[in-house]
Amino acid sequence: MRKGEDTSPAFETQVINAVRQDEAGTIQGAKLIQAGELVAFPTETVYGLGANGLNGAAVAKIFAAKGRPSDNPLIEHIAKKSDVRQLWSRIPKQAQLLMDTFWPGPLTLVAPKSDIVPEEVTAGLDTVAVRMPLNKTARALIAKAGVPIAAPSANRSGRPSPTTAQHVLDDLDGRIPLVIDGGPCKYGVESTVLSLVGEPTILRPGAITREMIAALIGEVRVSSSILNPMKDGEVAASPGMKYQHYAPSAEVIVILGKPDQAARRVNALYREAEAEGRSVEIAATEQTKAFYRNKRFIVLGDRNEPETLCANLFSALREMDTRADLILAEGIPAEDEGLAYMNRLLRAAGFHVVDASNE
Repeated sequence: MRKGEDTSPAFETQVINAVRQDEAGTIQGAKLIQAGELVAFPTETVYGLGANGLNGAAVAKIFAAKGRPSDNPLIEHIAKKSDVRQLWSRIPKQAQLLMDTFWPGPLTLVAPKSDIVPEEVTAGLDTVAVRMPLNKTARALIAKAGVPIAAPSANRSGRPSPTTAQHVLDDLDGRIPLVIDGGPCKYGVESTVLSLVGEPTILRPGAITREMIAALIGEVRVSSSILNPMKDGEVAASPGMKYQHYAPSAEVIVILGKPDQAARRVNALYREAEAEGRSVEIAATEQTKAFYRNKRFIVLGDRNEPETLCANLFSALREMDTRADLILAEGIPAEDEGLAYMNRLLRAAGFHVVDASNE
């Protein structure tokens, strides 16, 4: 809990292991969803905090548990492709091809909503985001509940997203009745969000890349807010756009440049911070770990395989946050899955960037 938060528990949070106890978690979770309560559940991206996506009062409990602003839209999760017909007022022409290719999987599609979708889900927008998760436990929960499940990430608002059940408990223990433990998440970052209203536009990058989508449907735009703060008064059409997200309590600084350039600047910033009495950790890569001898660092993955960095980013931020008040993180080219990594890292840092590329 953060300083000043109410720590009195509303629930005795139960954890059910989806592997060892088979269907027990999804059966109990479905009953809670049907009763208008919240359930944290695993997906292939991050853990979600779910409610009945057709019940506005139940969805409102998500915002209360997370401390999430209500003008931040949610994603409806479905168990089968045909379920989109009750959530969208019309099916965009590219949608069927995208669903047939990438569903179930980490792609969310935004289209005009039907009247059945509560405004609590859409933050008052006339569109709704929908995806069909790859994770079998998630789909089983949705199917047993018999309704779409509206769900953001299962963490306190603004914190790094949870990729294990323990991360969920760290943030929401006592705030929700049930966590279904499905083990670590595969991808480690949230789904790609693609708007099909007008010109296809990526609103949030993820494991399904712009290149993969463009190969299927042609030209795809990328929202300017992916690598930049939103402008004052701009409306968030997708989760993860408007507010500072994914942030630990520690200050985060992103250092840009080639591996050797970034590492030299990281080392200089590390020495300066230590001289000021600060506790510092480095989010390093395989290519730079040799530069950080006798310093505290975590290797997130390989710069040439950005999916490895994505898979470990949130868990590393949470771990380093327990020991440091300053985290120095190397940036990488914002290409392919590197775009998803840089989107999350820049927002975790509040866009605090040091460019070492000209040094």
